[in-house]
Amino acid sequence: MRYLVWVLRLLVFVIVLLFALKNTEPVQVSFFAEHIIQDVPLIVVMLAAFILGLVLGLLLMVGAVMRRRREVNRLRREMDRLQDKLEQAQQSPVSTTAVAPETVAPLAPL
Repeated sequence: MRYLVWVLRLLVFVIVLLFALKNTEPVQVSFFAEHIIQDVPLIVVMLAAFILGLVLGLLLMVGAVMRRRREVNRLRREMDRLQDKLEQAQQSPVSTTAVAPETVAPLAPL
């Protein structure tokens, strides 16, 4: 399975490299307020857009990741607390003397 993943990564890399080599024509990039950058290779523009999208996507995921991490830590603490409680219950001597129900609560009124 590991080799298949590396073969797929190599295949994607080669495809992206061939795509980059075919898209080296200079383009004009227009920003807001009439700011223009001339003769930028197309692949640089595409790479910058990809990286910007990747960074924004990761920033949007940070909240969910932190929330899940806090929940996992809370559940681990609760599990440790319950395991400690179970160990204490197993170590404490259990009363084996039977108590008749009548001594706890009489069935008939006196």
